[in-house]
Amino acid sequence: MNPTLARLLQAPAILLLVLWMIVPLGMTIYFSTIRYQLLNPERTGFVGWGNYVFFYTDRNFWPAIWNTLTLVGLTIAITVVLGLALALLVDRPFRGRGIVRVLLISPFFIMPTVNALIWKNMMMNPIYGLFAVIWSFFGLDPVDWLTRYPLYSIVIMVSWQWTPFAFLIFMTSLQSQDQEQKEAATLDGAGFWPQLWHLTLPHLARPMAIVILIQTIFHLSIFAEIYVTTSGGPGNRSTNLTFLIFQQALSSFNVGVAAAGGVIAIILANIVAIFLIRAIGKNLAV
Repeated sequence: MNPTLARLLQAPAILLLVLWMIVPLGMTIYFSTIRYQLLNPERTGFVGWGNYVFFYTDRNFWPAIWNTLTLVGLTIAITVVLGLALALLVDRPFRGRGIVRVLLISPFFIMPTVNALIWKNMMMNPIYGLFAVIWSFFGLDPVDWLTRYPLYSIVIMVSWQWTPFAFLIFMTSLQSQDQEQKEAATLDGAGFWPQLWHLTLPHLARPMAIVILIQTIFHLSIFAEIYVTTSGGPGNRSTNLTFLIFQQALSSFNVGVAAAGGVIAIILANIVAIFLIRAIGKNLAV
């Protein structure tokens, strides 16, 4: 095909994609530089860096940054470890393996809001939740998880939903592993752990990198679980950057400050992405 014709055919899709990204970003940057308070719409004007300073000096800003990084880091660590363990267990043939695979993958298709409601009402409720029943059965006082450990409770919710994603990626990758190498290693006397360290983990290096990158992108913007369960509390113990932006936009009705927070979130996401690409990007090389 003529290269010029190919570029002309691709141009509409590329132009639409660029507009899809540039227009919202441009509007966000624009609103972040003006005074736009919905409760006082008549007060407008250019404020420059004022919205950024207001958002940055908010007492909840640094706790929100810390909670965001903690939430992302713990969730990725749990999902990768559990996903790998489940994939290794299911990789071996046994009766009913297909049904087990479907059951292990199914939590990933639950909506985040429904996932949060399940954990809030059926699992972590201090009166009639499953954890409270187990605690009472052993003669212990039930724990109010969402009050005493709000951030870790959200980590558990998100990890439960995203472990199937890591499990699915690792399971499909293990099916392409060279079985002759494993058989040769077994004949040479290598046990499970040496094979895991020297054969399986190197084979899963690229899938792990993909899982970490994709989950990082999604977990930086976790919102539904926090909104449904803790509303960022108690205090700011479970407030992440996304929920802090929400508080400015729909609780304080300050669109300008919320837009400035959105720009800061974009910068943070790019910093994390650059760090991850430098750290694990070599595993994505062909």
